[in-house]
Amino acid sequence: MGINGNDNGFCRFDSVRIPRENLLSKYSKIDPDGIYHPPISDKMVYAGMVVNRVNMVATAAGYLSSGCTIAIRYSCVRRQTELLPGGEEPQIIDYQSQQLKLFPQLAAAYAFIFAAHNIQRRYEQIQAEVRVGDISSLQELHGLSAGMKAFSSLATNWGLEVLRLSCGGHGYSQASGFPRIYGVATALVTVEGEYSVLMLQTARYLVKCVARPASGEKLPHSIAYLTTTPESKCPAISENNVLDLKMLVNAYRHRAQRLVNDAAEKLHACLLSGKPQHLAWNESHMVLIKAADAHCHYYTVMNFVQYLQSTEMSQPLRDVLTSLCLLYALYGIENNAGDLLQDGYMSGEQISMVTNQVVALLAVIRRNAVALVDAFDIPDEMLGSILGRYDGNVYENMYKWARESPLNQTEVHHSYDTYLKPLLHKSHMEAKL
Repeated sequence: MGINGNDNGFCRFDSVRIPRENLLSKYSKIDPDGIYHPPISDKMVYAGMVVNRVNMVATAAGYLSSGCTIAIRYSCVRRQTELLPGGEEPQIIDYQSQQLKLFPQLAAAYAFIFAAHNIQRRYEQIQAEVRVGDISSLQELHGLSAGMKAFSSLATNWGLEVLRLSCGGHGYSQASGFPRIYGVATALVTVEGEYSVLMLQTARYLVKCVARPASGEKLPHSIAYLTTTPESKCPAISENNVLDLKMLVNAYRHRAQRLVNDAAEKLHACLLSGKPQHLAWNESHMVLIKAADAHCHYYTVMNFVQYLQSTEMSQPLRDVLTSLCLLYALYGIENNAGDLLQDGYMSGEQISMVTNQVVALLAVIRRNAVALVDAFDIPDEMLGSILGRYDGNVYENMYKWARESPLNQTEVHHSYDTYLKPLLHKSHMEAKL
């Protein structure tokens, strides 16, 4: 499904001797006398997968960006259903329900782009450490890359489906570009590690980290929050308060910290009850995956906020990106409200404030939506979509696309005379008999 350039074949070797120089032995070695030297850490064998997973966060962001470009541009061209009797039909992007489909995905695309940049930088730092023999950060990289690859690819998969649906009937046409993009993007959820498997790998690392501070071991920056004292209550008392980026980061940190600790306690309780490790782990899958998901969501929000705070940019640009960051964070809280209500961290009134601000932000982002997708700078040739054309000439080119289809090169396709006409004639004769 997608990735049609890959050829999945087979290969057999019989009595083949491979020279030492061709062994691709980056981390393990074989001496000329045949002595094998294993890598300095078992984690080194995952190095190839780690770099692919790191890159896949950026790949997922790219596919989601393409989907947003198509859907938002088309939503500015498509007009439907007059709001006032006799009035002009509005662009469908002006409908609030359409904005709620489009803009959270746009915010997620930017969030994943910034997350991908940060993960790539961390990967390069850790690779430099490994080259001089320091492997202390390998587990952190493995846990981070596994979780973020899973988190971003699944969000992209669902996001593209929402964007396709936002284009109505034309969305499932090959002319839209969505069938091709979705076919490749959905493969990301599986390749280089299936979603649940990778989330469980991240959860395993997180559960181990919960116990580390007790032994005096310092945690890496990305998970150091597990050692902090969380707020017991969200301090927001007005709708303006829920627009505070620090407060939003704290909410995500609280959620992640609680769910990771809950998962660790659930697993520990199963083990104390006498169940073997593999059974205890299996019976804790639900809370473990949820904990890993919450950790990745916190990391993405925290990184978005840090990017805004640490990057030099003009104030108008900062305002636009801040509105996206707020929408990404608030929309995530709205969709995971149960986790924050469950332990009393947020109240129903505070969740209502969040919902109100999500709606308010839709109108703010509407003003810059087209510019934000144009900023992805995806050429029409790469986008491969008639709906998402830069010049907006959708219907003229859709008509041209249909006329140039091989099936429309003759008024009646030759398959009718060759196959269908004889079949119909035969059926007619049999019916008469």
